[in-house]
Amino acid sequence: MEAKIRGGEIDTVLMAFPDLQGRLVAKRTTGRFFLQSVADDGTENCDYLIACDMDNNPVPGYRFTSYETGYGDMLAKADWDTIRVIPWVPKTAMIMCDLFDVTTREMVEVAPRTILRRQVEAAATLGYLPMVASEIEFFLFKDTYDEAHDKGYRDLKPHSPWLEDYHVLQTTKDEYIIGQLRRNLELAGVPVEFSKGEAGRGQHEINLDYTTAVEMADRNSVYKTGAKEMAALSGRSISFMAKWDMNDAGSSCHIHSSLWSPDGGTALFDGHHDDDAVHGMSKVFQQYLAGLIATSQEFALLWAPTINSYKRFQPNSWAPTGIAWGVDNRTLGYRLVGHGKGTRVECRIPGSDANSYLAFAGTLAGGLYGIRHQLELAEPYVGNGYDAADIPRIPWNMCDAIDLWENSAAAKECFGDDVHHHILTMAKGEWVAFNQAVTDWELRRYWERV
Repeated sequence: MEAKIRGGEIDTVLMAFPDLQGRLVAKRTTGRFFLQSVADDGTENCDYLIACDMDNNPVPGYRFTSYETGYGDMLAKADWDTIRVIPWVPKTAMIMCDLFDVTTREMVEVAPRTILRRQVEAAATLGYLPMVASEIEFFLFKDTYDEAHDKGYRDLKPHSPWLEDYHVLQTTKDEYIIGQLRRNLELAGVPVEFSKGEAGRGQHEINLDYTTAVEMADRNSVYKTGAKEMAALSGRSISFMAKWDMNDAGSSCHIHSSLWSPDGGTALFDGHHDDDAVHGMSKVFQQYLAGLIATSQEFALLWAPTINSYKRFQPNSWAPTGIAWGVDNRTLGYRLVGHGKGTRVECRIPGSDANSYLAFAGTLAGGLYGIRHQLELAEPYVGNGYDAADIPRIPWNMCDAIDLWENSAAAKECFGDDVHHHILTMAKGEWVAFNQAVTDWELRRYWERV
């Protein structure tokens, strides 16, 4: 990258990191200043960036930082394995950063990227390398972001008038946007497998190549940010809300995960040669999946972090409501998919609004919890999981999810007290913000008639 800066191909460098909501935040540095001062020293950023809500309002109650501590700085240092040229923004490169204390130079433990790193390290301690992929869905609208805002996000016009799942004609109409995403993501070092229309009006999904956990979360961050930027630059808008309209499908972030040998050469979930294999699943895979099921209710906040997240969990909606596993069964929270080296579990619980770093951390933590405690896997559920009367359910609202997380011994074991408290404070801030708002639904229901 130094040669590109000195040659004038790059004149701006984004030193980016995810906030608690999973959005990328950054300082844009000039190429000259990057080489002169930032490459070695990093950038200093206000620590409230990982202690505020969606509106960037500081939320009280965090131990990490507050008005009492003065909201000081934290240091963002480049992860040199993550340099990307961003082709849809002229002469711009992006580097993902890890966050450090400006005094001690120790990593900030409550930063989303660090939280995920710690779960990868926990896996390494047990002798495993996690591999992850995800499928994130979104809705494409003909309105611009400014138009949508000015209309109060009402009467929006999806890019398709019908459900376009796998539909070639409609996706060709959308290709002037979706094709940009595929091609530019590839150029930005985010390998794309395919795009497809989804089961909503104007809904799409782009699937990325699987890779290691932190890199996959980084790719998702570039994908979600880039998708919105490219749509905006084309006079359109994209939303990653989990449920933008109760009359349409929700948008998911299905997480596929598996464990490999430390060198990445051996797939450890493939049990076809194991005497104690079940449905081709190795013993370690069985324990991993049992751990995911055991922790799903308590870890729901990591997959469903907003008030809106819980609107997605509706019967017969393609979003699960029950916590069980099945063999290629899309009505359940967990689906066994793949074969041979590709054997893996798909977690269908997270929505597209999930912070990938926290969602992946929750997935790995739950699986490793099952391995450490040698949990036994129940039999697969056969049939319609929406109608099942004998399986646990995903929390149906954020208040219940907060209670489950707050009282979870497993969460404290897997993440430690500081991270547990940080995520709890974030969730309580979201709940308080919602309950201090008068919604359109309330105005329509009560304004005249009470």
